[in-house]
Amino acid sequence: MKKHILLFFLTIALTVGSIYSQEIKFISKQEVIDKVHNNNTSIKISEQNFDMAKADYRQTNAILLPSISLSHVGIATTNPLMAFGSKLNQEILTPNDFDPALLNNPDKITSFATKIEVQQPIINVDGFYQRKAAKTKMHAVELQTVRTKDYLVFEVEKAYMQLQLAYKAVDVLKKALKTAIANKNLAENSFKQGYLQKADVLTIEVRVLEVQNQLQNAKSNIQNASNYLSFMMNEKDTYILHPSDSLTISTFAFLTGETISKERADIKALEIVSNSYETMHKADKMAFLPRLNAFGSYELYDDKIFQTNANGYLVGAQLSWNVFEGSKRFGKAQKSKAEFEKSKLQYDQYLSKSNLEFNKAKRMLLDAENKLKLTALALQQSKESLRIRTDRFKQGLEKTSDLLMSETQYSHKQLEYYQTIFEYNYAQAYLNFLTKQ
Repeated sequence: MKKHILLFFLTIALTVGSIYSQEIKFISKQEVIDKVHNNNTSIKISEQNFDMAKADYRQTNAILLPSISLSHVGIATTNPLMAFGSKLNQEILTPNDFDPALLNNPDKITSFATKIEVQQPIINVDGFYQRKAAKTKMHAVELQTVRTKDYLVFEVEKAYMQLQLAYKAVDVLKKALKTAIANKNLAENSFKQGYLQKADVLTIEVRVLEVQNQLQNAKSNIQNASNYLSFMMNEKDTYILHPSDSLTISTFAFLTGETISKERADIKALEIVSNSYETMHKADKMAFLPRLNAFGSYELYDDKIFQTNANGYLVGAQLSWNVFEGSKRFGKAQKSKAEFEKSKLQYDQYLSKSNLEFNKAKRMLLDAENKLKLTALALQQSKESLRIRTDRFKQGLEKTSDLLMSETQYSHKQLEYYQTIFEYNYAQAYLNFLTKQ
């Protein structure tokens, strides 16, 4: 049995040594939050989503601003119509050019044309609504970015508390291991003097192994929590993080109304998205109206490249009305209406679910508060019980099994107490996240 214990201790020592050979870095919760705000990939992705929405909105400037194009075209032709028109554009026609023989069979002519074209939208009602919908969507994405940051702050709160809890567990289990080893030494001395049986010594040795295993798991939890926080901060270095403050009962500021505020960023974003779908539906209905656009061009002609011997301009306006497109617009309007109705249902469902989570979180906080009082009292009782049994065991008045039970119960109550502090703080942080506007 002793060989197995020594082998186990050696394995644990090597594992723990590999963990703590890494650099330990002390860090505060605010430092983590600042680094997450600056470096977290999810925030950067949400910011890129906002930039995309902003770019979509800027594209709708085409509804208001003119479209300007510049071109330069060169041709060589013997086509009767093109040849006559090219000479006319170059302003080089002579009476001889009206000779039927030359008109029907002209010589090759070269023409170069520089053209500036301008198109100006005047009235495009559906375009105005599309622009409004794009702006609404951009605002919704901006609010979603805000909520993403709120969620990541909540995740930092949770992960940081998990790290604190892991270090508390290590402290408790180190003390429990020290006590278990002391009891083991005492039991071995009692066994040598004939006061205990071999089975009692083996039972204590098993307890030592159990505590050692729990300690190793707690140290692994430290590494897991450290890695997750490093991931959130987008840091590549594999530090073992150590919180600058320990796990204690915290107090968060949060609203305690009966329902969730509709002004919360994610809920407001869904409402705005629904408004955007409504606006798009109006745009699809307005596509049935005619459009009015102005246009103009300025043209320069010559028989040599980049020359401007002749010029002319053209201005005008066009009122167009696409009366029927094979029911395409009817189907598009029907689809946008369904999307709008769906978005309203999704908004109502999300609001209802958020209120459900809010009420659940309030009950969770109340339960954690009651549990905290109970575990604090139970911890005090188990500590006193262990003290009494330890004194009696040293005097040979207590059974080994009873001492081990008290020792196990005390370490368990310590861990349970710190776990309850974590649950209480987490419930407050979650309520704060749910009520944050």
